[in-house]
Amino acid sequence: MPAPTIVLLAAGSSSRMRGRDKLMEDVGGLPLIRLMAGRAVKAGAPVRVVLGPVQPLRRAALDVLAVEIVEAEDADGMAASIRAGVNGLSGPVLLALADMPEITANDLYLMVSLAAQSPKAILRAATKDGTPGHPVLFPADLLPDLARLTGDTGAKSILTREAARVHLLPLADDRAVVDLDTPEAWAAWRATRPA
Repeated sequence: MPAPTIVLLAAGSSSRMRGRDKLMEDVGGLPLIRLMAGRAVKAGAPVRVVLGPVQPLRRAALDVLAVEIVEAEDADGMAASIRAGVNGLSGPVLLALADMPEITANDLYLMVSLAAQSPKAILRAATKDGTPGHPVLFPADLLPDLARLTGDTGAKSILTREAARVHLLPLADDRAVVDLDTPEAWAAWRATRPA
């Protein structure tokens, strides 16, 4: 079985950030997109980052990392990013969102490692109390379904249809659901971080 590929979805327009790019926000001295791509690389799997067509700052932030960059059309929301991310792949894919700064390299490594033990399972990160979140690892047999997605709801339709195959993997705290889409969310998150 081919090893999983980590597909980091980073093509969004940050429309709720009121002029700021959430993936260029500073986290620990690095732009968030570089931090998250670096964590994906540390997980030891091939990494593919999906960008939008005109995102030169995000692209430049990835220059120093051993990642493949692919481009999504900007007309079809999350589905376009997922389609671009899985195009040409033949093994399992771990879909990770680039705006989730609490997901660690260890979390990604754990999910990639478990794919071999449960090759037909959909592995979905969850909070410590079992609330489903991200990332989500899809087995290879679902690549055609991912490649046909449309709209801006991601892979929800596949997760619903294949609910019996979904295995929740609790991660520490609530990090499987912490995504930062607004200046207020960033401010609240930073207020909880160590100085």
